[in-house]
Parts: sequence; C-alpha cells; structure tokens
Amino acid sequence: MTGPMHAHHDHHKGSRTAILDVSGLQWASEQNAVAARLGRRPGVLDVEVNPVGQTATVVFDPSRTSLADLRKWVIECGYHCAGQAVPSHICDPMAEPGQPRQNIPGSHAAPAHVEHQAEHGDGREPSSPHEMMGHGGHAGMSMAAMVADMRNRFLVAALLSVPIVAWSPIGRDVLGLNLAVPFGLRIDVWALLLSLPVIFYSCWIFFDGAVRALRARTLDMMVLVAVAVGAGWLYSVVVTLTGGGEVFYKAATVLASFVLLGHWFEMRARGGASDAIRTLLDLAPPKAVVIRDGQPVEVPTAEVAVGDLLLIRPGAKVPVDGVVEEGESEVDESMVTGESLPVHKRPDSAVVGATINRNGTLRVRATNVGADTALAQIVKLVQQAQNSKAPGQRLADRAAFWLVFVALIGGGLTFAVWLLAAGRPFSAAILFAITVVVVTCPDALGLATPTAIMVGTGLGAKRGVLFKNAMALETSARIQVVVMDKTGTLTKGEPEVTDVITDGWTEDELLRLVAAVERESEHPLAEAIVHHVDARGLGIVRADRFENVPGHGAIAEVTGHTVVVGNRRLLEREGIELSELGPRREEVAAGGRTAVMVAVDGTVAAVIGIADAPRETSAAAVAALHELGVEVVMLTGDNAATAQRIAERLGIDTVIAEVLPGDKAAKVGELQAGGRKVAMVGDGVNDAPALAQADLGIAIGAGTDVAIETADVVLMRSDPLDVPTVLRIGRGTLRKMRQNLGWAIGYNAIALPIAAGVFEPAFGLVLRPEIAALSMSGSSVIVAVNALALKRLRLPVPGKVEAADAEPLPAR
Repeated sequence: MTGPMHAHHDHHKGSRTAILDVSGLQWASEQNAVAARLGRRPGVLDVEVNPVGQTATVVFDPSRTSLADLRKWVIECGYHCAGQAVPSHICDPMAEPGQPRQNIPGSHAAPAHVEHQAEHGDGREPSSPHEMMGHGGHAGMSMAAMVADMRNRFLVAALLSVPIVAWSPIGRDVLGLNLAVPFGLRIDVWALLLSLPVIFYSCWIFFDGAVRALRARTLDMMVLVAVAVGAGWLYSVVVTLTGGGEVFYKAATVLASFVLLGHWFEMRARGGASDAIRTLLDLAPPKAVVIRDGQPVEVPTAEVAVGDLLLIRPGAKVPVDGVVEEGESEVDESMVTGESLPVHKRPDSAVVGATINRNGTLRVRATNVGADTALAQIVKLVQQAQNSKAPGQRLADRAAFWLVFVALIGGGLTFAVWLLAAGRPFSAAILFAITVVVVTCPDALGLATPTAIMVGTGLGAKRGVLFKNAMALETSARIQVVVMDKTGTLTKGEPEVTDVITDGWTEDELLRLVAAVERESEHPLAEAIVHHVDARGLGIVRADRFENVPGHGAIAEVTGHTVVVGNRRLLEREGIELSELGPRREEVAAGGRTAVMVAVDGTVAAVIGIADAPRETSAAAVAALHELGVEVVMLTGDNAATAQRIAERLGIDTVIAEVLPGDKAAKVGELQAGGRKVAMVGDGVNDAPALAQADLGIAIGAGTDVAIETADVVLMRSDPLDVPTVLRIGRGTLRKMRQNLGWAIGYNAIALPIAAGVFEPAFGLVLRPEIAALSMSGSSVIVAVNALALKRLRLPVPGKVEAADAEPLPAR
C-alpha cells in the first residue's frame, strides 16, 4: 500500500506540489477556513493545512493555476503568504516549484500576474503592526511575534479584569471590597468602560477569525469564542444602556483572559514542535564565496547559480550542492545525513549544501542551487510529512467542525430550556448558554495529532530518518515483521577478506605476490584482496606476463615466481594438486565464504576466504527489533547454508534464501497473507517492487536522494540500527496521538453536560463561563505539552553499539 502522497501522483499526472507559507493561523481549527477556500479554487487538486507549522501543502495543476495565484488566494483568506515555505536565504520563495532555473541575479522574470505583490512591496515581512492590520491582524508574523502578540492581548485583558472583578458583586460580597466608583459613575457603566479595550483589542482576533471562517463557509473555534464573548458583552451593554440590572462584563473579560492565556501557552508549545524544521532551515549558510574572474567574491547563497565555482575554506559551510574540482578535505555531513563520521572528499566527490568543511580548502562547482538542493528537498519532504493528515486526524477535523455546530445548537437549546422550561431569568439562561459554547471549543481535537506528528517527524529528521507522510508514521507503529534484504542492508554489499590460510609461506610474503597479480584484474574479489593488502601496508610489487582466465582467475609472473590465483577449476586446469589445503578449502566454502586458491610455482600455497561482511550494527539492530517484539526476516539470493550461517551470527529468526530479485515482492506478499503488518528494508533501487508491496517500505542508505518514490520512509545512513528507530518513533507518536484524541474527546463528553447545567438541580454543580474557559484552554495546553513530551523518547544511539546489545538474542 502506498501512502497518500503517491495517491496524488497517480491521480494528478503533471501536477506540482508546493509547500506554502501560511502565517497567522492562530487556532488549530482555523485550518478549515484555508483548506475550504483554497480547495474550491480552479486547478487546486488537494490541500492539507498545518496550523502548527504555519504551512500548507497544495497539490495543483500548473497549467490552470500558479504559485502567484495560490499566494493571492491565501492572502484573500486573510492570512499572510510569502510564497513557498523555503528559507529566503537559500532561494526565492516565489520561484515556481519544479522549474529548473539558472539563478542569475536580476533575471527573476516576474510572472505576468504578480501585481498583488505590490501590497507588501516585494513579499517582504511587513514592518509595522499597522501595516499588518490590513491582513486580519496577523499577516507575515513569525511564530515568535504571534506568541508575543498573544501575550500582550492576554496582559491587557487580565489587567483590566482585575478592577472589573473588584467592583463586581464578587468584589463586594466575597472579597469585602467597598470601593467608591470613580467619577460618580454607576458601577455597570464603569465596568463597561473598563471592558472596551478588552473587547476591541484583546478579543479582536476572535471576531476577526469568526468573520473569516464564516466567509469561507465553515465553522471553527473563533466562531465559538466570538459568540460567547460577544453575546455576554452585548447583552450587558443593552442592560447598561436601558437603565441597569445584572451584567456580565466580568464573565466576558475573565473568559477572554483565560482563553488568551491558554492560547499563549499552547502557541509556545506549538513553537517547540516545529524546532526541527527551523534547525534544518538554519543549516544553510546565508553567504557563499564564488570565484569570479579568478577573485573570491562573497554573495548571498540565494544568488549562487548552477555552474558557479565556489571557494570553501576550512571551517566554512558548503553553501549549495556541488562537485569538488580541486582540493581534499574531511567534510562533516552529520547535520544532513545523520552520519556521525566525517567523509573524505577529493576531486569528483559530491558535496552537499549545509555540511561543514573541516580541514582542507575545496573548490566546488555548483550543481544544485536554491529549492533543488538536497537540504531544501529534505525540508520539503519533512514539511509534507508534517502537513499530511493521519486517518485519525481527518476524522478529528471533521468532528471539530461538527462540535462547533453542536456547541452553537447546544448553547441555543440550553438557553431555551432554562428560560422557557425551567422559568429561570434571562440572565441565568444566557450564562448557561455561554458556558456550553465555551466549554465545547474543539481546539484540543484539532491539535491532538498534528503536534505529535510534527515532533515525531522532527525527531526522525535529526537522525537522518525521513517519514514521507503521517500514514508512514502510523503504519510504522503497527509493524510486526521486518524483512531485510541481506546485501547492502545487513551486510556492506562489498566483499572483504575474512581468512588467509597459508602452507609454507608467511602470510605477508604470500599476500604481496597475490596482490601483484590481483592489481591487474578488474574482478570485485580481486579488489577485495588488493584492499586488504593495502590496508596492511605491505608495499607494491609489479606483475609481468599477466593472463586473465575468464570465470576462473588469473596467472602472472611475479619476482620470478609463477603465481596462479583463482578457483579450484583453474588449479585443476593447470594440473596442480590441492593436497593438505583441500580440507581447509572445504571448511572456508562451508562457512558461506568464497574460497580463492593460490599456487606458486605449481604448488598450492594458500586459501583466501572472502565474504560480504555484516555491518557493525546489524546484530544490535536485530536485537533492538526483538526487544520491540518484532520478527526479523532475512531475504537473500545466497544458498540456504550460507544464509543460515549469517542469520545465526546476527540472531535473525527466519531466512528466505535463494530468492531471485524479481521474486522479492511475492515473498513479502506471502508474509502479509497471514494478516501481519510487514516492513521491507532495502536499497530503494533494486528493491522497489518489494518496498511498494510491503505495508511500510524503508529505503536504506539513500544518502541525500530523498525522492525515492516507492519508499514510505527514507533512511539517509546505511545503518540498520535506524530501522528500530523508525518503529520506536512510530510507536511513540501513535501513543501520543491516541492519548491526545482520547483526552480531547473524553474532556468534551464530561464538560458539556456539566456546562449545560444538567447536574445543577441535583448536585448544585454549576460551571461559570470563566471556569469553562479555563478548563477548555487548559485542555489544549495539556494536549500540546503531552505531544512535546515525545522529544524525550529513548532511541538507540546511532553508530554506537553497547556491549549488552551486541549479543544476539536467542531466536524466539
């Protein structure tokens, strides 16, 4: 089963995906307004809005609409949009996605319909609050600015609520304050004056948001708060202007204070959820040193063009992706690929933007710039995952809409029942109604899973583990069987010398002779021997009269000796007896290794064992998967005996050997037939059909090639220990999603009847609107903070194998 992102590609051939910046989304439920309005526009195929990350993934048909149109529509919804959610210091947010571009300064041919950019001059951040007010108050504010704005609104409401409470009946009767009213005003007139800044400054975002939602033909939390605060306040104003009576200025202002306080805390928590993306975005350096006419010139990274020659000094960051033309150095790529050891670069090595050049000076030719760099692709993938909805969240979003509907109807019914059926005064009935409306706010429902998904995908991204979408996160939590391709996943995929058994020669002398012959050969086994000899530093000897015997080995003259290196058939052809080394050769072959025979001057001299060596962390990875109660299956084309031996060494449960590459998908299907959830780990290129067949396809060792279509999860490093990390993150995220949804639903189920006054006649249990506001806001804060607790998830340490983990567990 492929994830939702593939589904789009299938329906919409030729469609493009853009991640838009949508800043100013205050409430989780506001996403409906943007999604509903954008979704109705021509050429828009799919919209997923993420209020936590302040972005939206839009799949659109470039022949019918453009990035400029999308941006204009977001602004029409009353939010700010700078274009694509890319760091402006890497590239221009208004560059059309998927367009190859040579970024020559000044050549940004503006699309013909970009006249709306004039509103902000050039899509820059508006400078003053007044300039922003033109767009519903929150255009172009960063999350930090929105948090500060929320705090200021809360402080105004809280400070003015204090005198309103002091002059209210509570102040007189409960606190015993007998304060004279200033200017000889009536108490309710004085309270009305004090409430004006609260209503027209602090609460303005509620009224503004409610209007936006209604214009988009949807309902959200803003509507509820606006109705509750507005109804209480307007009723009180009418009472005040018609001669006085019982008023609710205190209820309206205290209620507003609590909603704003809860929201301020919850937004701070939401800011914490998008840390990982912000960290990734900040990795790319703002400036690059380009060599122009032989001179180094510093330019903004966004202006580097494909083909520019860059100078990268020791300690500097690589600005864009490129290929080394001159110089050698160690480059630290951990921030992008999660690989902890520095990587050696020489001419023709590829380098990745945002990695750190350690010791040498490099000259690098730029190959990918701006939105095409590996880092920008990774950020886009993580944002897409964060904006995608888990099935549970789609349900919660629909439920949130209906909850608002239920709250408004419930408020109306509560009011009618208390007023008409119970014969209570108008003022008591309206208080119950306001309480019902406030307490039912579905904000916690809207936040329940996006916050958890953001933290989960962020945790992965830090480790070089990229989830393609929320579905992948959810599926990874349910995996019962992990199928690993042997070559390249559990093993390094390159042969290594494992045994050297000599007869009559010292190991060093013999290896020197063998290496001389093998240096002339192209064979992978020959390379393994040469590599082994070079690692021991035995020096180089020349071979003469080299003869390659295809399929058998090679023969050459080395320092006066005739050296034959190859398989048993080559020795038979040369008429050489195996003698004492025969049984040793059988032992090596039985151990699943390839036996290479060596004869010098017509006598057998050595057996060299060569095998594909397991990765250092394979056994630990298998043990970590067993700890999670997951069965581990190894798929391999090797013969059964060899495969079984490797499996025993690594502690693997089940081996499926002698599998042809084309049959891997069928084998995965057989494992699924029992109704079990299967993950397949492979290299993304050869294993594509099997990755697509599995419930969860994990591409391992992708480096910066994050666009592997068939995989649901991309592991940038070649470390099998990242596989248990995927399952751990999935389980942790799903646990938080369930806890949060359970909390949000349970809270509403209990709070609604209490608010409606159901228990008042029997138990005298009544919720005041202020308390309702406190509990509703508290519920959202709890959900956001609970999701952030996921950051403390215990994950296996990359590349380090603890002694305890290294022991393979007995097969269950």
